[in-house]
Amino acid sequence: MLDLPVLTASEIADERLSWPVVEHSVLGRGVIQSFVRDRVETPSGERMVRDYLLHTGAVGVIAVDAEDRVLVVRQYRHPVGFRLIEPPAGLLDLDGEDWLSAAQRELAEEAGVQAREWHVLVDYFTSPGCLQESLRVFLARGLEPAPRPDGFELEGEEAHMDVVLVPLDDLVDAIFAGRVQNPTMVVGALAAQAALRGGRLRDLRRPDAPWAARDAKRDRDAERA
Repeated sequence: MLDLPVLTASEIADERLSWPVVEHSVLGRGVIQSFVRDRVETPSGERMVRDYLLHTGAVGVIAVDAEDRVLVVRQYRHPVGFRLIEPPAGLLDLDGEDWLSAAQRELAEEAGVQAREWHVLVDYFTSPGCLQESLRVFLARGLEPAPRPDGFELEGEEAHMDVVLVPLDDLVDAIFAGRVQNPTMVVGALAAQAALRGGRLRDLRRPDAPWAARDAKRDRDAERA
């Protein structure tokens, strides 16, 4: 038996915390992200250096139809050299953009679809050891066709992707088999199956639920500025 502390249900939560940054520098600026370096003071007084990417944050949509099929896109991703099965997703393009509005925009832009019902499915950090990105995944139901926003044109990878439906249980099987690897797809599909098959729909948060990661990002960005 392991002799370790056991957290109570109310204690199971990520803790917002920020160690002092004694030096901050920009190593490079890209089209979307900047690569930065922080020299950080630890609680014991030591100094450590951490390099990471700043990021605007993003939203993703697990859109499920009346037959429990998930709407997905198949999109080429150059950094990994794969055409991935992904949910509609995208950056929070505008500072302070409403998260639900961003998700609705992405669903309409990428798939030409709108939804009547929205809930927060899950929040997560994409790769917290080297990337600032936080991502909120919504569950969308009551799907119907919708026009793409005025002035929007598919370009780059999006101009060559297709939109398909995948039965939820088959999608989860493919994830466990290692055939589907996009992190938002993995996180979102498993969470959707748990919610829909496990009777947890009533436990899902409202689409305007607070998002602590965004508050932390705002404050830390202000400190860097």
